[in-house]
Amino acid sequence: MTSNPAVERIEKEIRSHRVVVFVKGTPEAPQCGFSAATMELFKKMNVPFHAVDVLSNPEFRTVLPQFSKWPTFPQVFIDGKLIGGCDIAHEMYESGALQKLLHIP
Repeated sequence: MTSNPAVERIEKEIRSHRVVVFVKGTPEAPQCGFSAATMELFKKMNVPFHAVDVLSNPEFRTVLPQFSKWPTFPQVFIDGKLIGGCDIAHEMYESGALQKLLHIP
């Protein structure tokens, strides 16, 4: 079985950072409203996050939906697990579940 370099890079990103957001664009220049809203949520919470631009990494755009079984971007991973996209992150924030997951009072 041959390994896929893109999958290995995705796994490394997820292992190396507590909060990883695969987005379109960058925190400084988001290229999609959902990506911007997701990154803004973590900024508002003062939660450090690592953003990976799938537009600069086209292999991620192709491989990540297969890897995560989630079809759209952004994709938010916390502690190595996919929590979902923009809507789910905001729903979790509104319910307090995101703060609980991140151990924020």
